[in-house]
Amino acid sequence: MGGLFGIASKGDCSKTLFYGTDYHSHLGTENAGMAIWGETGFYNVIHSISQAQFKSRFVDDYKKMNGTMGIGVIDDDSPQPLIIRSKFGTYAIAATGMVTNKDILTQKLLAEGATFSEMTGGGINTVELIAQLINTGKDIIDGVTKMQDAITGSICVLILNNDGIYAIRDKYGRFPLSVGKSVKDRQTSDGFVVATEASSFPNLGYEKLKFLEPGEIVLISASEIKKKKPGNTHKQVCAFLWIYTGYPSSIYENISVEVARERCGRAIAMHDDVKADFVTGIPDSGVGHAIGYAMESGLPYRRPLVKYTPGYGRSYTPPSQDIRDLVATMKLSAVKDVIKGSRMIVCDDSIVRGTQLKNYTINKLWDNGAKEIHIRPACPPLMYPCIFGSSTRSISELASRRAIRKLEGENIKKVDAYLDHQSSKYKNMIEWIRRDLNVTSLRYLNIQDIIEAIGLPEKDLCLYCWRGK
Repeated sequence: MGGLFGIASKGDCSKTLFYGTDYHSHLGTENAGMAIWGETGFYNVIHSISQAQFKSRFVDDYKKMNGTMGIGVIDDDSPQPLIIRSKFGTYAIAATGMVTNKDILTQKLLAEGATFSEMTGGGINTVELIAQLINTGKDIIDGVTKMQDAITGSICVLILNNDGIYAIRDKYGRFPLSVGKSVKDRQTSDGFVVATEASSFPNLGYEKLKFLEPGEIVLISASEIKKKKPGNTHKQVCAFLWIYTGYPSSIYENISVEVARERCGRAIAMHDDVKADFVTGIPDSGVGHAIGYAMESGLPYRRPLVKYTPGYGRSYTPPSQDIRDLVATMKLSAVKDVIKGSRMIVCDDSIVRGTQLKNYTINKLWDNGAKEIHIRPACPPLMYPCIFGSSTRSISELASRRAIRKLEGENIKKVDAYLDHQSSKYKNMIEWIRRDLNVTSLRYLNIQDIIEAIGLPEKDLCLYCWRGK
């Protein structure tokens, strides 16, 4: 998914930019960068963060940067921000999301005479492609509109020039973008910030003003926020933000991630009748769900698995399987005295591929003497790879599709029967996954309970990874 942070202030913004960007570290593990506008123009720096945390990679850089406006980004797709010289003048640009028709758009621009200088892994840098599309407009706003109409996928963008920061939320609002105001001096504003994560604001001395509407464009300066293009009334916000992606303190569309997860956990418990000694959550994103389960069921919450946080990020986020496996192996430590002889409810945010849960979590519980392991994911089986953000990239990766392939003897395209949690085919799929995971029982939360737990109307949520539409 990735995360964006921008600031326009009256004084030097480098320290706030550094820490604000760092508050998005849970959203990416590959690339990060910052760009600042100062008296001498742009200063930008980009680093790989695949082998080091953001803070350690950028702590020396931000101390050398000086300026009143800046943008930062953490992303798994492309090194950025980029500095672009265009007919609109020079600007810095950062973008997060996914463009699924990237190759088609690239070929079209090349045929029209465009050139690309930034390459990522042998391919075109997505952020440069976004810039090239924007540059086809008569001005930045027109260019952004043309870009939004051209792409298939979902892109949020920050553009920094001497006017300020243009903040653009993706067309259907699948991913968040919010603006905040300084609270250091409520009489005279000390500037404004914009971020993917509004939870980054309070510790930096800012308060959230609003979430941008889908497709909305605003221009942020140290003194004001100007609306440059109104948003769309139709939104499709990614439901997985509340289930997994968001940090516990995150808030999207004014709905708390932690509270939504607690409601998911409560819903799981309401449908459950299994006998157990305690409930636990797989750290970190399964914890909120498990707390909700404990609140509803009355079972004690215990920690048979604890996360060793320093140096290890989220095992779902890295793009390669070997790195995901390494993180999954190393980050969780078993507490044998809690596990031995216990019957446990284990809540997790989801089962995506299932290999890490099976090989690096469940095996640790059995190896330390667990008596029963009851797995309770806080969402239905994921049936389709996301086409709006960089997460799962192919159907074959998914545990549900692996089960269907084994049950049907081949890959099948029509899987409607497997989407109905009351159908016999669905139940057969769940049983196959249970046996493959080697757990005592397995029960998923259904889609309607998720919608109710989040609290937005169903029409305002993107449920593509479960329904394929």
